[in-house]
Amino acid sequence: MPELPEVETVRRTLTELIVGKTIEEIDIFWPRIIKKPDDTHQFKTILIGQSIRSIERRGKFILFQLDDFVLVSHLRMEGRYGLYKNGEERTKHTHVVFHFTDNSQLWYQDVRKFGTMHVFKKGEEFLNEPLTGLGVEPFSEEFQLPILLHSFSNTTRNVKAVLLDQRTVVGLGNIYVDEALFRSGILPERKASSLTDLEVTLLHEKIKGTLQEAVDMGGSSVKSYVNGQGEMGMFQQRLDVYGRKGQPCNHCGNEIEKKVVSGRGTHYCPSCQK
Repeated sequence: MPELPEVETVRRTLTELIVGKTIEEIDIFWPRIIKKPDDTHQFKTILIGQSIRSIERRGKFILFQLDDFVLVSHLRMEGRYGLYKNGEERTKHTHVVFHFTDNSQLWYQDVRKFGTMHVFKKGEEFLNEPLTGLGVEPFSEEFQLPILLHSFSNTTRNVKAVLLDQRTVVGLGNIYVDEALFRSGILPERKASSLTDLEVTLLHEKIKGTLQEAVDMGGSSVKSYVNGQGEMGMFQQRLDVYGRKGQPCNHCGNEIEKKVVSGRGTHYCPSCQK
């Protein structure tokens, strides 16, 4: 699943590609992607004629800011957007096509068909699911050390489970939780409330640093992820533990291990992480 760095990279590339374009027509080939309104005809009626004013991000969600509405899109496991010219042959996994008045098209492609789209009147998007109840943005002023200290001290869960919970900090997923914990020297299954203030301080720093580094490198292309221009990310070349089971640790040389923690395949170094 694309995480904050990948979604932010998609947001940036789409901003360059489609801001200012006006929707002329919409083709929907897999109606289940459209969650609100649940009538695809109404979905089209609402959006046709609207121009894209800006593109924002909230956690792992992309927010297309239109004239009067906001289209909230989640890529889920393998969703992607791409800009194409009119007349190009639609691929098998293209499920929604937005036709623009300048003869270009925005395709939403999704091999697993898990992606979602919600439309709200402007100002109502944060009052309804799926954006209600989300935690703080890691790059915002609100993401201060007390946020983590409070979240860790008031739970019996392990540290990985807390960080994966989008009600705590948004945008973190399996890749960047594993990487931030490695950089902090903390085992993923460690009870969150057992962390010292010094450990939480370091983790807070490494979360922000890891995410920023990944954004700067366009995200991680460990499976099918590409940005809005079809380009791969490059942060996978700097991954220390994720996806490296059985390989030597870049820091100590011992073997990277993998186990299931909080229902997720989790990579760690048993020597570097205590």
